[in-house]
Amino acid sequence: MHGEGTGRLVPHTMSRMGDVLAGFHAAWEFESDSVLIRYERGIRTPKLFQALGERRVPLEAIAGVTLTPGRRGTVVLRVEPRAGADPLIEAAAGQLKESGDPYRLVLPAERETLAEYYADELRALLTESGKTERYLVAPPEAPLHFKAYDGKASFDGTAVSFRWSWTGASSAKWKAGDQSFPVADLGGVEWRSPEMFEGYLRLLPRDAEAAAAPAAPAVPQADQDPAAVVFGLGYGPVHESLPFAAAVLAAVRERSASAPVPVPVPAPRRDPADIAERIRHLGELHQQGLVTDEEFSSKKAELLAEL
Repeated sequence: MHGEGTGRLVPHTMSRMGDVLAGFHAAWEFESDSVLIRYERGIRTPKLFQALGERRVPLEAIAGVTLTPGRRGTVVLRVEPRAGADPLIEAAAGQLKESGDPYRLVLPAERETLAEYYADELRALLTESGKTERYLVAPPEAPLHFKAYDGKASFDGTAVSFRWSWTGASSAKWKAGDQSFPVADLGGVEWRSPEMFEGYLRLLPRDAEAAAAPAAPAVPQADQDPAAVVFGLGYGPVHESLPFAAAVLAAVRERSASAPVPVPVPAPRRDPADIAERIRHLGELHQQGLVTDEEFSSKKAELLAEL
């Protein structure tokens, strides 16, 4: 039975592969372990969908399924990805418009019964929940590139490069020169939608947590930061910059997961004779009044702990 038909329901199980439910801008093919989403390439199809082409969503990446009324005589079937399952959704950080949500399938209202059937079938097969430890939905493939307002960004799978433009780049970026960031040196990506005020893509260093400490200097504005490119005026559109951000984010996580875990090396034990000599010298300073009682007790305890 195929969903693109008139809506007649023929009993079957989801284990039968190849069933298709076609809606506006996309068609979902139900497999035994996944849902294959194929996006149309029509003029009315959102450009992000066209850029994605198709996506395979494993059942283990799905947290839930909903079916809700849509606009103008439609219903909306949606799968909710688990947190951390999809680098595209993680990079978007809630900034995608509803019409640009790749997990929504809009259908004519007369197919509601059919959509409800598939929703129930999917729910029955879901066994996982909570945040995933790794990405389960494949990221866009490198090489990728797009033109920002102040430069060109490219990603070859191992490094991100920024080449500044003559007209858009700030003097700070020109002084810094064109940039190249190996994935091994990155800790993440910050994407602010070009559809919002002051959109940009910023590369975060591996020590981003340390950089966020109160004592750390403030992060420069994106137009002054050589680790960022600025959007706006038609530059860095969602369908180009978001897949780019997702691909970099996935490469960073994969690199982090495959990096060897450092084995803590115990500090070498101090020579007892050396500790005793330092305590004796500390005592002399204490007797001379150069070290307070509190300082003497505290430092002595530190030295003894090194034994």
